[in-house]
Amino acid sequence: MTLHVVTANVNGIRAALKRGGLDWLAGCGADVLCLQEVRATPAQVAEALGAGGLAEWDLALAEGQRSGHAGVAILSRTPLARVAVGIGPEEFDDQGRWIEATVEDPGGGLPVRVASVYVHTGEAEGPRRDEKDRFLAAMGSWMAARREEPVLVCGDLNVGHTHHDIKNWRGNRGRAGFLASERAHLDRWYAEPPEGLGWVDLGRRFGGEGPGPYTWWSWRGRGFDTDGGWRIDAVLASPAIADRAKDVVVHKAATYAQRWSDHAAVSATFV
Repeated sequence: MTLHVVTANVNGIRAALKRGGLDWLAGCGADVLCLQEVRATPAQVAEALGAGGLAEWDLALAEGQRSGHAGVAILSRTPLARVAVGIGPEEFDDQGRWIEATVEDPGGGLPVRVASVYVHTGEAEGPRRDEKDRFLAAMGSWMAARREEPVLVCGDLNVGHTHHDIKNWRGNRGRAGFLASERAHLDRWYAEPPEGLGWVDLGRRFGGEGPGPYTWWSWRGRGFDTDGGWRIDAVLASPAIADRAKDVVVHKAATYAQRWSDHAAVSATFV
């Protein structure tokens, strides 16, 4: 038996519904869905899920404190357990950027802990850069404490790890999303102990050396058509579950007109 997990920044769940995105998610064969930038109240989310064929799924939602911003969710075909919102410190508890829950292992093993995360874009300098750095540091502490458990972190990291992850990496040096300080956090996550945590970026493991495969393209210009994107949506696996991954697929729309978000959904299958 397999566990099929899909992560998607929906760029507003109500907008995704109108563009056919929830129909796609309902029919993609996932066991677990991790959504980011939901941008809706609980009532609005419930209405959208009902219209999109996902009303029967178990839902865990972290609404952002600012109306129309952030918001993350986990949906599961089986009941979710031990739902927790926020990653700490307390400043992040009500921002709608982190939610985690435990799902059953279809293979009969230990339950799998799944987190849906939305890291904000930040800035090249100033308070929002510092806030993003604290958030990434909090993620690292959380991941360090759980590396021996079957755990997945899925979502929009808003960081291009290396030049293989951004088409125009030269033009983005010194900009938010490709700062050396941001990338250093990911270096530590993926490095082997004792220097690092030994977590695995499954998109890179299965996507090859690169460049790409990209997961985000601007709505503006011809970046989508020329594949001038960023690889910022990820499925990260703890060492305890990484080798169970069978494949990872980036579901880029066939044409610009068929896009339902500026991000592509990313799926991972575990055996």
